[in-house]
Amino acid sequence: MVIWWLASSFMEWALHRYIMHKPLGAFDYPFKAHAVVHHQIFKADHTYHLINDADKRTIPMAWWNGPVLIVLASIPVIPVAFLLNNWWVYFGAATGTALYYSVYEYIHWCMHLPKERRMERSWLFRRLNGHHLLHHRYMHKNFNVVFPFADLLLGTLVVRAKTRFAQPLGSAVPDVQPLQEESGESVPSRA
Repeated sequence: MVIWWLASSFMEWALHRYIMHKPLGAFDYPFKAHAVVHHQIFKADHTYHLINDADKRTIPMAWWNGPVLIVLASIPVIPVAFLLNNWWVYFGAATGTALYYSVYEYIHWCMHLPKERRMERSWLFRRLNGHHLLHHRYMHKNFNVVFPFADLLLGTLVVRAKTRFAQPLGSAVPDVQPLQEESGESVPSRA
């Protein structure tokens, strides 16, 4: 399960970077739904949190994405399950993918629609929320939402903004401003 969780970080990263942030000819729905619509509605400022109730539909992926992604991500495990004559390997991978996808959708929902949930007060959620906020500031960085292992290894990890920006306020949004301004003066912490 740990190996599959690590692999899922790379799958999430690749899907986010190469499918959701690049148009693929006739199959440009994921790009339009995410990079064009979602990023236009939810920016790294006060609009990072839901403002218009009608925009709730743009937070999660389309309903059919989950089953399709779970099946596609599990296909590479079929030969392994066949060789081992153990289909529990395949079902384990499919279950791991479903769990990862569910965590992705829930965390992403909570990031853009905060409600002071217990999870939103955790250190881990705050770190992931700051990570995702920076993705909305720099669309070609921080592609992981759940587990930024792939961002770290593939060079797309950003932990602080390069320049100061008007980020949203809230207890679950950590301060990701630069540690120092260009003048060398410290930037006051919000947290």
